[in-house]
Amino acid sequence: MTVRVLVADDQPLLRGSFGLLIDTAPGLEVVGEAEDGEQAVAATARLRPDVVLMDIRMPMLDGIEATRRITGAPETAATRVLVLTTFDLDEYVYGALRAGAAGFLLKDTSPAVLLDGIRTVAAGDALLAPSVTRRLIAEFARLPVPRPTAGRGPAAAVGPEQLTPREREVLVLVARGLSNGEIGAYLHLSAGTVKTHIGRLLAKLAARDRAQLVIAAYESGLV
Repeated sequence: MTVRVLVADDQPLLRGSFGLLIDTAPGLEVVGEAEDGEQAVAATARLRPDVVLMDIRMPMLDGIEATRRITGAPETAATRVLVLTTFDLDEYVYGALRAGAAGFLLKDTSPAVLLDGIRTVAAGDALLAPSVTRRLIAEFARLPVPRPTAGRGPAAAVGPEQLTPREREVLVLVARGLSNGEIGAYLHLSAGTVKTHIGRLLAKLAARDRAQLVIAAYESGLV
């Protein structure tokens, strides 16, 4: 299947560059562009792309709020949002993940990593590259963490005390940016067992994806 992508960025040159790169990649297709957050929300509702490549700083409506509206609306909830950021905007990444983004990449990432990232989030996984995740989370740990509204978000489900010891171990490793394979090797578990534990964590913590498991781990104090 072809992955349909919407590119949202307020810089025409970047939109064009991303669009050209994506359109020339096998299995990927740009179906629309947006130059601000409001256009991104409207275009997502109209075009129903599989993935939105979302800038954070945009006029009219920023990428965080646009992400929240896209992932929070029933008609566009299936669309995955991949946020692009730079390290001097670390404080925004936490907000983007809380808003429901499936992951993030740096704007200076290589073309191959960007294309793989789009395919990864389209497949339903979260894109949390270990090298990037650890650096960003180190910054998040220094910032005050807003508590979610009651009944919403990962912290609204069970607490860490209601997880099994093994589930807590897996959650900590997910929060540290380890892949399923790395978690299995570290804990001497099969790939299927790791996947089962992560599935249970998603259900127990009412998390949308792996990105929100990271948030849950930090908000619960496990990490």
